[in-house]
Amino acid sequence: QVQLVEAGGGLVQAGGSLRLSCAASGRVLSNYAMGWFRQAPGKEREFVGSISGSGTTVYYGSAVKGRSTISRDNAKNTLFLQMNSLKPEDTAVYYCASAVTLAATAEPRDYAYWGQGTQVTVYS
Repeated sequence: QVQLVEAGGGLVQAGGSLRLSCAASGRVLSNYAMGWFRQAPGKEREFVGSISGSGTTVYYGSAVKGRSTISRDNAKNTLFLQMNSLKPEDTAVYYCASAVTLAATAEPRDYAYWGQGTQVTVYS
């Protein structure tokens, strides 16, 4: 059984930073792309970023590009999202997901497994 568990969310002041992690079990992450999505109350799920299985290709959503870095430690089966210069509009539940493809992808339909999410709240 595949399980993804996010951690690292919390309350942070605007301009601050957070590092989210996603620990996987039941699946060898290096064989698949991984992604981060977020969903704010009353809004649709939004693509944050994706990293290929090898870690050599990374895509970012326009809202976070330049402020965020996605990385992975395949030896520890863990995915990371470093977010800097946080804004109140970054407030959302952040989800990690494991894709069915090796290549990075922004399409939610390419992801077979999802975590439960971690809340990030940015206050001004």
